[in-house]
Amino acid sequence: MTSSQILILGLLAATCGLFLWARWRHDVVAVASLLAAVFCGLVPMGEAFQGFSHPAVISVACILILSKALEESGAIDIAARRLLPGDRFGFTGTVAVLCVLVATLSAFMNNVGALALLMPVALRMAARQGQPGGRYLMPLAFASLLGGMTTLIGTPPNLIVSSFRTQEGQQGFGMFDFSEVGVAVALSGILVLILGSRFLVPARERAGADSFEIGAYLTETRVLPQSRLAGRSLAEAEQALQAADAQILGLIRNRVRLMAPNMDRTILAEDILIIEAEILHLAPLLGGTGLELAEARAGSQDAGPSTNATKTTLDLSTLAELVVLPSATCSGRSAAELHLRSVYGINLLAISRQGQRSTTRLRTTGFRPGDVLLLQGAPDRVAEFAAASGCVPLADRELRLPDPARALRATLIMASALAVAASGIVPPAVAFAAGALIAVIARSLPLRQIYEAVDWPVIVMLGALIPVAGAMESTGAADAVAQWGIATFASENPVIALVLLLVITITLTDFMNNAATAAVMCPIAIGIAGQYGVSADPFLMAVAIGASCSFMTPIGHQNNTLILGPGGFRFGDYWRLGLPLEITVVVVAVPMLLWVWPL
Repeated sequence: MTSSQILILGLLAATCGLFLWARWRHDVVAVASLLAAVFCGLVPMGEAFQGFSHPAVISVACILILSKALEESGAIDIAARRLLPGDRFGFTGTVAVLCVLVATLSAFMNNVGALALLMPVALRMAARQGQPGGRYLMPLAFASLLGGMTTLIGTPPNLIVSSFRTQEGQQGFGMFDFSEVGVAVALSGILVLILGSRFLVPARERAGADSFEIGAYLTETRVLPQSRLAGRSLAEAEQALQAADAQILGLIRNRVRLMAPNMDRTILAEDILIIEAEILHLAPLLGGTGLELAEARAGSQDAGPSTNATKTTLDLSTLAELVVLPSATCSGRSAAELHLRSVYGINLLAISRQGQRSTTRLRTTGFRPGDVLLLQGAPDRVAEFAAASGCVPLADRELRLPDPARALRATLIMASALAVAASGIVPPAVAFAAGALIAVIARSLPLRQIYEAVDWPVIVMLGALIPVAGAMESTGAADAVAQWGIATFASENPVIALVLLLVITITLTDFMNNAATAAVMCPIAIGIAGQYGVSADPFLMAVAIGASCSFMTPIGHQNNTLILGPGGFRFGDYWRLGLPLEITVVVVAVPMLLWVWPL
C-alpha cells in the first residue's frame, strides 16, 4: 500500500471510531475528518467544500422542505385519518396497518417525520387494546426504515448511492430503481414485524389506563415547614415513601448537593429531596407528605408577585409529556438555558431517561434524544414550545385538515417534483430544488419554517464526508481494500463478496449514521465490482439496502432513538426483533439483487 492509501484508511478508521464512540455529534466528526484529509493532502484544498454543492446534499435538503410542507399543511393527516386502523382491528391487524402506512409515508417523506406523526396514534391503539406501547412503537420504527429503502428519496443513503453511480460515468439511479428489491425486502420485513412483535418485543407493562411505562421520573421536591418529613431522618422518610414506590437519591441543602447521603441525616425545612418515582405516584406522594415540586415554586416566583401561591398537589390536567426528537433544537440544552419559564411560561417538573439517572440539578440537566419531559403549563404554551424545540407530544391529537387549499398545493407540488425527477427530464436535485422554491412562493410552508425543516447536522455531515469518500477512490484505497477482502474471504465468487458487503454494511449502520455508512461503503463496493470485472450496480444496491437496516441498537438511526423513552426500552431490547429482521433482509435481498441487477 502507498502512504496515501494508509493515511486515508487510517483516517476513515478513526472517523468510524469517533462515530461509534458518539462523544461528538456526527457532523462535528465529519468536518474534523474533512479538515484532516485536507491537511494530509488527501483532498485538494480547492475541492475541500465541493461536497456541499453535491446533488445528493441539495436533494436531501429540498426533500426535507417538501416533506415538511406536506406535514404542516395537513395533507399527511388526511391520508392517515383515512387509513388508520379502527377499534375493529386486533393486535396483529393494528400492527400490520400501522407498519404499512408508515412504510408508505417513509418512501416519500422524512422517516423521522413519518414516525413522529404516527407514534401518538400507536400509543392510543395500545391503550385501547391493553397492550404495552412498545409493542407498537418498535415495529412502527423499524417499518419506517424499511419503507425508506424503496425509492430514491426515501432515505439519504439512496441518494448517496446514486451519486456514486454518477461518478462512475453512468446515469444516476432513477426514482423507482430501488423499488423492485426494496419493496420485496420491505414486505418481507413487515411480515416479520407483524408476526414477531407480540413475542420478541419486551413487554413494558403500562402503569394505568391513561399512561404507559416510560421509566421512573427524577424529581426535585422541597420540604415545606409543615411537612411530616421535617425533623425526621432520611431513612425514616424513605420508609414513608415506600407506599408510593419512591426512593430518595440525594439531598440539596443551601445549594450543596449530596448524592447518596448518610441516611441518618436529619431533614430540615426547605431542604430539596431528589426523589425517583413513577408519574402516577407524584400527586399522592406530594399531598401526603407535605412536599412541593421545587420547580413549581421557582416558576411562580419568576411569574411575579401577583402569582398565587403554588399548590402542594399536582393538577394532572395541566401536565404534558413530550419526547425529545433526535434533531430537536433543545437537545443538549437545559431548561435554564432555554428559559422555559420566562419565554414559554411553563415548568419542567421531571425528566425520564430510561436506563440512566441524572446526577445534576433538574434545571441544568441537558436534554437528550429520547428523553421524556414532564411539563406543566397551559396547553397552548406547551404546544408552542414543542413546535419551536422539535419535541413531539405523546398524547394523541385529533387528525384534522387545518387548511385544505394549502394541503392540496403541497401535495401537487410534491407529486410534480417526483414526476419530473422520475421522468429524467432534469436531474433529481434540480427537480426537488424547483419544487422547494415553488413551495416557498406558494406559501405551502411558512417562511420561518423553511430553514427549520432542514436537518442541518445531516447536511453538514454529507457535505464533509463526500470529499473524504472520494479520496478513497482517488488514492486507490478502495481497490486495495476490495482486493484484500476478495483474497481473504470471497475467493473467486462475487456472490459471496456481495453477501459479505451487505452484512458488513448492515453491521456498521447498527452503530453509525446510515448516510455516513453509505458514503464509506460505496467506494469499496465499486472497488469490489472492479476487481471481479462485473457490474457495480448490485454492489451499490447492496449498500443502499444495508444502510437502511439499523435494527439492532437504539443509536443506529434517529427513529430507534425516538422510541427509546416512550417505549421504556433498554439498549439490549432491540436485537430480539432486530436480529431476525436483519437475517430476513439478507435472505431476501441477495437473490433479489442478483435477479434485478445481474452481475
